[in-house]
Amino acid sequence: MNPIEKFEIERAELISLNGENKGLKASALDFLTKSAEVNYSYNFSWLGRPIIQYPQDMIAMQELIWEVKPDLIIETGIAHGGSLIFSASMLALLEICGEIEKGEVLGIDIDIRAHNKEAIEAHPMSKKITMFQGSSIDEEMIKKVHNFAKRGKRILVCLDSNHTHEHVLAELQAYASLVSIGSYCVVFDTLVEDLPNEMWSDRPWGKGNNPKTAVWEFLKTNDDFVINEQIDNKLLISVASNGYLKKMK
Repeated sequence: MNPIEKFEIERAELISLNGENKGLKASALDFLTKSAEVNYSYNFSWLGRPIIQYPQDMIAMQELIWEVKPDLIIETGIAHGGSLIFSASMLALLEICGEIEKGEVLGIDIDIRAHNKEAIEAHPMSKKITMFQGSSIDEEMIKKVHNFAKRGKRILVCLDSNHTHEHVLAELQAYASLVSIGSYCVVFDTLVEDLPNEMWSDRPWGKGNNPKTAVWEFLKTNDDFVINEQIDNKLLISVASNGYLKKMK
């Protein structure tokens, strides 16, 4: 066994042990709870645009994009555009490394604020980004996205818009079929299920009605995807526990 193989085996063992470490997992959840109370995710940017993600999930997405090597990433939810810029930059790196020929990012949002749209379009990565405004679960939008997706040979999907159970389940039903075998559909903000319900008193989602419950419901009738629990065990601190769905067939 060479040193690289040995390291990979040791790391996999450590990650598995994390999943069995109740104290460590409890500490991670405590940090998630306390950090969510102060909008910790607002602290970070990617290439100058606010990304509103935890650094652990950003690293996980970098790893997945390198592993999958998609040439099209589809995202629901745009906000300030940091995630679109992140995905575009990852695809640009894949191009530079000769792993793909041309990468594109498609973002969908029901309300793309003018100042955000202007900033995204002014960014050097904008040439890789297309934005559609409208509800991600509107029938015409779904058709429009599916038609755009014909441009991709290998597709990865990220869902991060309205966080109600009904909406996320509808997104999964609409877009999971676009995901390439071996690629991922990543469902963000599943942590809503794990945090105190009073944190969501001003939102239409909460315990029992959120992205995680939508994932669980979706998987009851769809065995093409599995939850990659090793990513959860690796990150510990993540807004997307149970949300890294790998397409197996």
